Amino acid sequence: MKKILDFIEERTYGKSYKSFKYCFEKVEVPKLDYEDKQNILIKRKGETDTSLKTSKSIKELAKKVAGKPLFKYFLDGSRRTYKVDDIAYDKKLYPIIAGQIGVGICYRENLNSFKAFSLNNPLVISLPANANSESSNDDLFFNNLIEKLNKQDLLSKQGIKFNKILPYSHSALKNNDKYEDRGVAKIQDEMVDLEKKVVLQLVKKKKLNRKTYLIKDGSLEYQKMKSGDLKDLSTIKTNYASVVGVSKAFNPEALSKEQKNISRIIADLHLFHRTPAFMYSTDRVENVKFAVWYLRIRDKKYTDSPFDGVLKLEKILVWESEEEKGLNSDEIDLISANIINERNPVCYGQDNRWAKHLYPVFLTEKYIKSKYLSDTHFVNLF
Repeated sequence: MKKILDFIEERTYGKSYKSFKYCFEKVEVPKLDYEDKQNILIKRKGETDTSLKTSKSIKELAKKVAGKPLFKYFLDGSRRTYKVDDIAYDKKLYPIIAGQIGVGICYRENLNSFKAFSLNNPLVISLPANANSESSNDDLFFNNLIEKLNKQDLLSKQGIKFNKILPYSHSALKNNDKYEDRGVAKIQDEMVDLEKKVVLQLVKKKKLNRKTYLIKDGSLEYQKMKSGDLKDLSTIKTNYASVVGVSKAFNPEALSKEQKNISRIIADLHLFHRTPAFMYSTDRVENVKFAVWYLRIRDKKYTDSPFDGVLKLEKILVWESEEEKGLNSDEIDLISANIINERNPVCYGQDNRWAKHLYPVFLTEKYIKSKYLSDTHFVNLF
């Protein structure tokens, strides 16, 4: 039975080398992988209460709003990427990158109900753009290629379908650039585009409002992409009026230009205290301003490092009044209080990020990953 690599080799007139297949996410590379980026441009204080100079306790407000959760929807996006082969075109070798994407939302209707709301889990392949030697229209060629691929017995008999072929640039490499990184970036962009689409769908269905918010796991810093239906965040930012980004992995020095001792302030936060909010922009995301603040949800005596138990909270400033005066401090307090109330149950022993994990986000992440094909099954399709 013909496998995917045989089909691609034949239909694109390449030469497959049947290279070793592996999952990028399973290769251990020592690094600090922050969800926020370093090129922060501070504007000014990010909230309406400009008198707030030190941390602020949210403990009493959290008690007051307990049992009336602000957050009803929980969004997570993830992807697994694989190097599945090297293939030659025009006397040069290029990697074939494959990916499983998972973008899902879970919904809590009431305190005793937590269920899946939506799931998008496409399978994709990223090839060099010069795999198309037949047509001047890449979209037409690769759409036709994926349609024919899905009719192959190996896939059709298993009920498996690949959604897209994502061509990456085959131009000459510069500096430390890698073709593998270009392929993985295409799959990452596809995941981000899906995240934006599911938020748009919630907005169109009028599911989000001032009393029903969504937590998005990770940063909201969606940089402008070269492709995708929703590539420019500035044109769709009104969709995010009721969305809060919650980052577990953040750079504690990201705001050091404005606040020289910011990492010390974050590390020294008392339990259930938040920092003042900062307003910033970044050259990665044009014409969008963010309010960001930090909140401690775990006692330092139970954690392994000064930043364990601290979350970075982020909200896009949607309206002109917010861009001028900052996010309303009452809204920041309400968001923070509800985040505190989401900290239990604890996923201790199930995830080494337990001190920064919110349980509904943990469940959403587990749900998405449970829908992946096993790594062995997936790579053996090739």
